[in-house]
Amino acid sequence: MHILGTLDKADSGKVTMNGTAISSLNGKKLASFRNKNIGFVFQFHHLLPEFSALENVCIPGWLAGKKKKEVEKNARELLEILGVAHRLENKPSELSGGEQQRVAVARALINRPAIVFADEPTGNLDTTNARELHDLFFDLRNRFEQTFLIVTHNEELAHLSDRILHMKDGLIIE
Repeated sequence: MHILGTLDKADSGKVTMNGTAISSLNGKKLASFRNKNIGFVFQFHHLLPEFSALENVCIPGWLAGKKKKEVEKNARELLEILGVAHRLENKPSELSGGEQQRVAVARALINRPAIVFADEPTGNLDTTNARELHDLFFDLRNRFEQTFLIVTHNEELAHLSDRILHMKDGLIIE
């Protein structure tokens, strides 16, 4: 997933997304492509502690050069959809684990990427929050017509997916 998400380079081969050979991009061009086309949700939310939930969601939009008011409006809408609009001024330390992960999901969606990579997104959540986040991914996929590629050990989440690939030792086995 790190190779597909442009976080790591492949030892060989070529990675192309939306007609762009991303495996040949470097530096600012790669960062710009990633910011505009790919969203990430990690097991640990990686929210910046000094910023509010709203600001954490807005950062990728601001980095993409979008207008501040437009980004904030979109961030508020996403936080509303994700059920945490009432917490937008709170810092990450003031949010529950489930709320932090929902803010991270909103951040991943702010630039309307074609694909969202989610790496064990429910690994740190209790059963109820994990199930709610699972359902939310499928609602968001349908609402925003985005692709979600989810890496998980959670069989329940995997079986909700449109397609399942099993890997072992870095190889697809089925």
